[in-house]
Amino acid sequence: METLSNDKVSIQIAGHGAELVSIVANDTEYLWQADPKYWGRHSPVLFPIVGKVWNNIYRHKGHMYELGQHGFARDMNFQLTYEEDNALIYSLESDEETLKKYPFPFVLEIGYRLKGNRIEVIWSVQNTGDETMYFQIGAHPAFYYRDLDPVTNERGFLDFGENKDTLDFVFPTEKGCTSEKRKTLTLNNGMLELTPATFLCDTYIFDNSQLKKITLADKQKNPYISLEFESPLVAIWSPSIAHPDVPFVCIEPWYGRCDAVGYHGEFKDRRWMQSLEPGKSFNAGYSIILEDVK
Repeated sequence: METLSNDKVSIQIAGHGAELVSIVANDTEYLWQADPKYWGRHSPVLFPIVGKVWNNIYRHKGHMYELGQHGFARDMNFQLTYEEDNALIYSLESDEETLKKYPFPFVLEIGYRLKGNRIEVIWSVQNTGDETMYFQIGAHPAFYYRDLDPVTNERGFLDFGENKDTLDFVFPTEKGCTSEKRKTLTLNNGMLELTPATFLCDTYIFDNSQLKKITLADKQKNPYISLEFESPLVAIWSPSIAHPDVPFVCIEPWYGRCDAVGYHGEFKDRRWMQSLEPGKSFNAGYSIILEDVK
């Protein structure tokens, strides 16, 4: 476990999954602490897929491969390869076991950098093979509701920006995959009130670059944490249907998403796939901003 700190914030990162496991400022923990009663993770990185492939099977060049939800990187041990006062980089390289599930040689780097009240999360995917590589990558951080009283239905608000009146979204309908049926979410001055009933659809998947920033606010609409991103998709999720008292919500920038229900096409032809030519790199990431830390 490594720690990065400045005069605003302190974070901890685990080598297992290169996962951010703590964000503390003003003696307050912002990041969900992985109680398995609700969800036993903090902020996993999703690679080489986001979501599920249909029936956990995908096809590539006449072969079938089995791959579980969100891929395998979150469950592997990374090596710490770079360290300075305000930044760390972890690395994962493909091996014999990953190639059985995912036939593309790669190096995945995950970095963290502190800049004041901002945490920069940095991803680099490198194609070390000799053919085009197809992949997805995404984030899955969970943040505490502020001053939660589980007896009430009040959880706070998500602020999508004042210029947003509605958002289109898709959602999982069968075996973690989507039907492609679209719905419209109506906002109030850009805000969505969060209650245990908010996530009746399980997960909202906003695609087509509708959003570049989402802010989590308390019950008085005071902002306390934001995510900024350039990803074409972002999801929000909380397991509140199964657990009405769940104390967190996830805000998830994605470069990819689950299969459509019944998809049997080629891996490379899945919706929202990323591709890399041999020797090339894909660089992306997102930022977490502690809005109430000045």
